[in-house]
Amino acid sequence: MKQLLRRGGALCLILLLCAAVLAPASAAEDQGAGALTILFTHDTHDRFLPVPDEEGGEYGGYTRLATLLRQERAAAETPVVTLDAGDFSMGSLFQTIYATDAPELRALGQMGYDVTTLGNHEFDYRARGLAEMLGAAVDSGDRLPAVVQANYKPPAGDGATRAAWENYGIGDYVVLERDGVRVAVFGLLGVDADECAPMSGMEFTPLAQAAQRVVETIQAQEAADYIVCLSHSGTTDGKGEDYELAKAVDGIDVIISGHTHSATQEPIRVNDTLIVSCGEYTRNLGVLTVEKTGEGLDTLDFRLVPIDETVTEDAAMTAMARRFQQKVDEGYLAGFGLSFHQVLCESAFAFTPIRRFAQQQQEDPLGSLIADSYVYAVEQAEGEDYRTVDFAVVAAGVVRASFAAGEITTSDAFNVSSLGSGADGTPGYPLVSVWLTGRELKDVFEVDASVTPLMPAAQLYPAGMRWTYNPRRLIFNKVTACAQVLPDGSEAALEDERLYRVVTGLYSGQMLGAVNAKSFGILTVTPKDAQGNEITDLEAHIIHTSGGSEVKEWYALASYLQSMGTMDRRYAAPEGRKVSVPSWNPVHLLKNPNRITLLVLLLALIVIGLVVFLVYRIATRGRRRRCRGGSGYRRYRG
Repeated sequence: MKQLLRRGGALCLILLLCAAVLAPASAAEDQGAGALTILFTHDTHDRFLPVPDEEGGEYGGYTRLATLLRQERAAAETPVVTLDAGDFSMGSLFQTIYATDAPELRALGQMGYDVTTLGNHEFDYRARGLAEMLGAAVDSGDRLPAVVQANYKPPAGDGATRAAWENYGIGDYVVLERDGVRVAVFGLLGVDADECAPMSGMEFTPLAQAAQRVVETIQAQEAADYIVCLSHSGTTDGKGEDYELAKAVDGIDVIISGHTHSATQEPIRVNDTLIVSCGEYTRNLGVLTVEKTGEGLDTLDFRLVPIDETVTEDAAMTAMARRFQQKVDEGYLAGFGLSFHQVLCESAFAFTPIRRFAQQQQEDPLGSLIADSYVYAVEQAEGEDYRTVDFAVVAAGVVRASFAAGEITTSDAFNVSSLGSGADGTPGYPLVSVWLTGRELKDVFEVDASVTPLMPAAQLYPAGMRWTYNPRRLIFNKVTACAQVLPDGSEAALEDERLYRVVTGLYSGQMLGAVNAKSFGILTVTPKDAQGNEITDLEAHIIHTSGGSEVKEWYALASYLQSMGTMDRRYAAPEGRKVSVPSWNPVHLLKNPNRITLLVLLLALIVIGLVVFLVYRIATRGRRRRCRGGSGYRRYRG
């Protein structure tokens, strides 16, 4: 009996111990993970300093973002992580010291960011520039954010870039722990972002494939409470690459969606994944608080906090910006005879705010101003050797800022045309000169008229040419009239086989070849030299000054503004360079059809003919049946 009691007591003790061990696990299973606050940004594009907005105030700037981040962390009642979804560079004069000083990563580190990822614009100075920037960031000794990237990596043959990534510690993901809450963060770059980085040299793995691999690894090895994806892929009108990613891959709790400059007014829920964005250029700080329960992921708080003139600038970040600004003045702008805050021009009126620029398919004075500046810059660079520029053109996608009324500084001019670098490796895309036939120019106009509604970044703003289009006509047959505008203001008809000189930025020139693909081969544009030979190396046709320097897009604009001093009133309104004339009049819809419209009309006639034939066959068959039935009846009666 004693032995039985002892055994019974031991069994009870074991059961009690099991209950003690299993009870917390059960409770944790019911309660899910603790709440988490995610402070996030994306597409900040080097916005160290505030800029004027369309309402007369200011927006953005790391100097104010730093203050908001500090305030949100102090007010949070949950663990906090601070994340960025890429394109932290390229958008202001601070990018001119990107490779040598890494101001962006160092600024993110000072503001307390935990993790960021790489966007397409981190590759604007190509793989070499990125590698140099990563090295400069590490050598600075400053606090830096982790960088994660799972599907966009240097190829095996690029040892220098691979070494720079390893030296910095770039991996597929990192795990952060805050007050017992474990957060796994990984990074991706999307298809469109890859296409926007044609010189990156990276190897691309499809999003869903890479995400599935990383999520499975995290789930198997990390015991993470939350999995967050920093995706530089994009969300547009609630859909897009990140929407498809969330549908395809289970296990991602939150996607911070960059690249498309979107701002979600509330989280987009796709299955068990939340997708959020906060807008571009540090307009807002995103704040998302979530909690996992036994029933799934709950949103406790979601806010887009405006970064405007009501936010006090942070002293430490302001001091950092001043140090970097001095380096920009001494190391870059001095070579142009300019300084950061130098006033170039004064305008009595404001131009279209960049948030509305290119959203309407029409001529815009800002685009006209930039295109005219290209012509001016080429004239100045070539002097007595100047050959007439027949057509200067800027694409909406390379215009990154606008001008408010009042003083326009060097910094303002650079912000407008801030992208890229040239063959010389220095910041800013240069101007290039190519030749196109009159027939190809007409195809370019068709691209503007037809592709813009689908891809606003492709909208074109011209100097030297004029076209009219009917947006209701068939695609790639919308242009109804076009002409060359001569220097005296008169017009001349375009000659199909004649070569015309075209000036644009290097990036836009590289995109000319995409016309063939985007139009499914219907339209053809092949850049040529003055003799009509196809150009295979566009960089060989960069325009240089008499001193041998590349003529940069931003400097073309800055020098044109400086030449005016006071903004010409002609830029206060459209001048009729590109005119939309909508009409449903059948004559207007079908007048001067090209082969596309003729083919559609032919197909329509064939379909109509088939319908008429089928109706006729059905009707005649019915009549024959009635006739046969009637004859039989008469024979029977007889």
